[in-house]
Formats: sequence, C-alpha cells, structure tokens
Amino acid sequence: MKLLVLNSGSSSVKYKLFEMNRGEVQAAGKLDRIGEPLSRLTHRSRLDEHAEAELITEQPIAEHHQALQLIVEMLRETRILSDPDSLDGIGHRVVHGGECFHEPVIITDKVITAISKTIPLATLHNPANLAGIRVALDFAPLVPQVAVFDTAFHQSIPAHAYHYAIPYALYEKLQVRRYGFHGISHQYVTREAARLLQLEENYINLVSIHLGNGASVTAVLRGRSVDTSMGMTPLEGLMMGTRCGDLDPSIPFYLEKWTDEDSEQVEALLNQDSGLKGVCGASDMREVERLAGEGNERAQLAIDMYCYRIRKYIGSYLAVLDQLDALVFTGGIGENSPNIRARCCRGLEHLGIVLDEDANRTLADHNREVQGATSGCKILVIRSDEELEIARQSRRLIARIDRKPGLA
Repeated sequence: MKLLVLNSGSSSVKYKLFEMNRGEVQAAGKLDRIGEPLSRLTHRSRLDEHAEAELITEQPIAEHHQALQLIVEMLRETRILSDPDSLDGIGHRVVHGGECFHEPVIITDKVITAISKTIPLATLHNPANLAGIRVALDFAPLVPQVAVFDTAFHQSIPAHAYHYAIPYALYEKLQVRRYGFHGISHQYVTREAARLLQLEENYINLVSIHLGNGASVTAVLRGRSVDTSMGMTPLEGLMMGTRCGDLDPSIPFYLEKWTDEDSEQVEALLNQDSGLKGVCGASDMREVERLAGEGNERAQLAIDMYCYRIRKYIGSYLAVLDQLDALVFTGGIGENSPNIRARCCRGLEHLGIVLDEDANRTLADHNREVQGATSGCKILVIRSDEELEIARQSRRLIARIDRKPGLA
C-alpha cells in the first residue's frame, strides 16, 4: 500500500511517501520558511536500499497553497508520483477537530465544512491543513484521503479535566473546553514506549513530554490520554518558542488597557512574540542554549523558566496516574537536547525519577533508555514520527472502505 502523508504546519509543510507493505519511505521532504523572503524545499527520494538523492530549491513562497503546489510539482518531476492513481491514499494532519472528530475520517465535502468551522480554535494551523487537503484533492481526486486529528487522542480526557471553571453555558454554546494538541505525537510515542518496554498498550502509564517549537505534556493512563497541558488552543501550558503558555487570564485585559494594542495585537503578542523569544529574543532552543553558554543572563533565565514549568507539570501528572512506567521525551528539543532533559529531571529524584547523566549525553539516533540504576521508572528518548502515525491510522481506515472519489 502506497500512502502520501502531508503535515502542513503554520510556517512549514512536511511530507513523506510510504510503501507500507515494505515499511519503506520512498520520498520525504520539508518546505519551510513559508511567508519569509526566501523559502527552502529539501526533497529526498530513495534510489535503492543504500542510497538516496537530495534536491534543494529556494524561492519565495507566500502561502501554503503555493507551497503545496511546489511539492506536488517536485514529486512529479522526480517521477516519484507521475501517476496519482498509483497512490492508495493520502493522509493529512489536521490540528483541531473540535468536538466533531474523535478518530480519523475519510475526507468529504461535509468533513471539509466541519474542519472550516474549527478555524477560530486554531487560526494559525487549520487554514494550512485545509490548504493541504484542497491541493491534494486537486492533485489526486480519485484517491481516498484521510484527516487525522491532533486533538483526537485527547478525546478520552474526562469531563472534570477538560472543563474550565467558567459558566457552563459557554461550553454548551461555544464548546469552550480543553482539547489538547500534539495528540498524533503523543499517541505514537505511547505505542513505541509500550513496544520498547514490552507492555500492552492499554496497560502502560506515561508522562509524555513533546518539546519542539510548540510544547506539551500528556498524562497517559492505561494507554489513554487523561490530561494534557495545551487547552482550547495551543497557547496554554508549557512555555514554548514563541507562545507564552500558562498565563494569568487578567494579563491580556491589563495589556489592552495600559498599552496601545488591541485584542488582536495582544493575541499576536502572546502567540508569536512571547515564550523563549519574548524573554531572551531567540525562539530556537539551540540558539538560546548557545547564548546561555556565552553568559547571556536572559537566555539562562529563559531556560530556567522553561524547565521549571515542565517539572511542575511532571509533578502534577504523577498525582493523576496510579503509577508511572516511563517518562518520555520527544520532539526536536526533547530528542536532541541532553541539557534540557537533565534540567527537567533535576530535583525529581524524590519522586523516583533518576537520570543517568552519561546515557543522557550519549548521542544516538535511535530510541533509548536514559534512566539511572536507582530510578523508579524508565526515562525514554523516543524519536516521534507523526507522519508514520498518520500513515498507520490512514491505512487502517482505508482498508475498511471501498475505493471512492476523494469528495462525496
């Protein structure tokens, strides 16, 4: 089964072409810096078992529709997908499914309309996701297409954890509640952790920590999400690259009153100019760590704030779980920064979380354990593969249907 996965983010698009029966990635790529003066597409295609070709192109890409058109052209020009009908399916990451979607769905006109209605809940992401869907439907209208939702894994969160302490009528009228995000990643690492630890997925208890430009923590009880740090939008929770995370709800009103900024400008400030960037001027953790190493006090403050908030969430989620099988680090920062992992675990020894400093600092490109001998739980570093998880969920759904046009 040949599946193309599109993961359209707020400023980038990632894609992978899978041959699922052989477990191969036949092509993969990323187009990033969308909306900047010069965007960059890096495309890799598999030549044989031991070699691959890489092509890089740079040009201005103003928005996602244009970005996805360029990716489609690259797939055609490299003869990876000269015939769209050779695809068995296309899987799409959709950030927000609201309360409409609890599992993957075949994309129809009705589904597109429902996703469009969730745009107010994810203004940075869902328009990009829809752009990917529409371009793919133009590219391959006869191929089944699947929407896989970042919020779906968190639909198991109980009501007492997803409700906010505001008038209940706002939930009934506007569906104001906690939804959670990074669910595709958290679900993938849950399955991988169960495999690594040789446990049944529906018995494993985890604290899953996804640290990238966006960041979130999820409490997994017997294989199901029971709480997560992001809320109605991806703004709540941990400190992130450009997002503030948890904040006194009165602060936006205060800023509107005492600055010249209106509500839209304050919203942009909290989403795009806060977090690491707001504290020290850099949003990339690699740059923040470099600055801190050079003695930059605000960069060090940003790291201290970042890790302190993660430790608080770890502690609170231990209270939610009846036991902890593993603490899992994933995402670009979680996978690649031993310094951040060490700081997040520091001071948690009394809770049975003990890191092996040498194992933690050993560079590796595979999933691994990094806990110390006296740790009461495993500490895992797992490389998230959201595209593979989307492909797996799409394959399972497509296998249950007859081949039909992409739109009903």
